[in-house]
Formats: sequence, structure tokens, C-alpha cells
Amino acid sequence: MAGWLDSKILTLLEGGLDGLSLRNKVLADNIANVDTPNFKRSDVNFENVLQAALGGEDPGQLELKRTSPLHLSGFAVSGADFVIQDQSTSYRNDGNNVDIDAEMTKLAENTIEYNALTRSLSSHLALLRQVIQS
Repeated sequence: MAGWLDSKILTLLEGGLDGLSLRNKVLADNIANVDTPNFKRSDVNFENVLQAALGGEDPGQLELKRTSPLHLSGFAVSGADFVIQDQSTSYRNDGNNVDIDAEMTKLAENTIEYNALTRSLSSHLALLRQVIQS
């Protein structure tokens, strides 16, 4: 019965939303630490998040325990496996490398991408709902 929810498109959308959510947290952390001495900015390797969502051979993938055959299959991904810290640059004398304008631009871009994926997911679920009601 739950097989219709295990579609590739739902897995992709879920992985995309998870990756964008993680990137949002990382960018917010960068912005919050813009004045912290020796703080180094971080970003998310989004491609690795999607690869894990697709079930690729990734060390960050962890199968979830299913106690009933009716439970949806899935996996948990540790966000720390996809966060990359940029040690290569320093914009200020105090060792901090956060450029507030660049971070705000990335945050706005991330928000737009997240909203687009949520609209796609909502449309897909509306289509499934329409099929069920027919």
C-alpha cells in the first residue's frame, strides 16, 4: 500500500528539501558569526545530499529501523557529513572570512530554491490526491 509513496520524485524532492534546509542553517550560522574573530564560513555540498537521498553509496547514509512492514522506508543523513568549512580565505585582519553581502545573497537564493521545491512537492501531492479522489 505504501509503495506509491516510495516514488523517485518524492525521494528527490525530500532530499532536495533536506539539503536546502541544511544549507539554510549553515548560512544562518555564517551570518550570525560575521563579527566572530577567526570564524571560518561553511557551506553545504548539496550534490552529496542529493546523492544520499537517491540511495547512492555514501558513508553519510544510515538506514532507518522499520518495526513494521507498514512503515515507510527511508534513511537518516548526518548533516555534518555534507558541511564544508572554507579555510582558504580571510577577508579581515581578525581571521574571519564571512562576507555578509555574499552570505545574504546565498541565503536569498537558497530561499527561492526551497520555495520552488516546496511548490513542486505540493503539486505532486495534489496530483496524487486528485488520483485518489477519482
